[in-house]
Amino acid sequence: MTRVWKWNRPVTVREVLEDLQRERSIAYTTVMTVLDNLHHKGWVRREAEGRAYRYEAVSTRAAYAAALMNDAWSQSDNAAAALVAFFGMMSDEQRQALRDAVRIVEGTAQGITAPPPEAATEGAPEGAVPDDAELTGEVPDTAEASETSVENPGSAPDGHGR
Repeated sequence: MTRVWKWNRPVTVREVLEDLQRERSIAYTTVMTVLDNLHHKGWVRREAEGRAYRYEAVSTRAAYAAALMNDAWSQSDNAAAALVAFFGMMSDEQRQALRDAVRIVEGTAQGITAPPPEAATEGAPEGAVPDDAELTGEVPDTAEASETSVENPGSAPDGHGR
C-alpha cells in the first residue's frame, strides 16, 4: 500500500515489483498476490489494461491513519485520558502539526475556504501531518504559527471544570 499511496496513481504489479526489487529480492507472484488480496479486501480498486491490471488506492493514507486513531480512541473507557496520553507521546513537531490541524478544522467549520490538501502538507515533518491529508485548509508556516497550547479535552468550555 505504501507504494500505491506514494505514487497516488494507478499502478501495475510490474511497477511495484521493480520498485521493491531495488530494496530486496521478491517474486512477481508475491506482489501480484498481495495486490489481489488488497483488492478483495477493498483497499484498492483495479481496472484491466490489456492482460494486466492497474491498481489504485480506494482511500488515502491519511484517511486510513485517521480511521485507526478513531478506532483506538473509541475503544478507550476514558477518551480524555487517552488523548492526553497520546499528546504526551508526541514530538514538538507533531504537536505543532496537531495545532495546525485544529486551526484547519476550526476554519473549515467557520466556512473559511482554503487551498487543496497538498498545500496543507508541504514541508511538514515526516509523520507529523500525513502526506496526503484529507483535511482542507491553510496550514500556517510553523515559524509564523502562534504558540498555543492544546486544551485538556476534559475541561469545560468556560475553564471552570465540570
